[in-house]
Amino acid sequence: MASIIRHSIRTPVACQVASQLSCRVRAVPIPAVARHSFVRNYSAHGDAETFEEFNARFEKEFENAYDPFEVQRILSNCFSYDHVPSPTVITKALEAARRVNDFATAVRVFEAIKLKVPAKSLYDAYLDELKDVREQLGIPLKEELFPESK
Repeated sequence: MASIIRHSIRTPVACQVASQLSCRVRAVPIPAVARHSFVRNYSAHGDAETFEEFNARFEKEFENAYDPFEVQRILSNCFSYDHVPSPTVITKALEAARRVNDFATAVRVFEAIKLKVPAKSLYDAYLDELKDVREQLGIPLKEELFPESK
């Protein structure tokens, strides 16, 4: 029995704990070179996508979306960029949401636009531009559904 206990105490974790208890632990500063030695380059290519290429890519993706999860994934990717998608991309997104019968996502597209644009006048311009599409597809705004919440 004593050999089993002696053997179990010699595990690496037990040895580490025993060594920390028996001697003082001294903090060793890490050199500045070692702290910043890992650099990850996220951009593998230098050419950036133009706004027209961005619009064409997402229009095509929304046309090929086949279920609500796919529409939501594409919308998330679309709104993750620094700029606001064009009205043509938003139109394709709304059509895709209605095609897969995802009413909530269609309403939330306008919430995303409202959060993404820097000024209320730009949001109003998007609403004016997309008014016909909203009426055609029967998509209300959150402000129309819940007038007390803003």
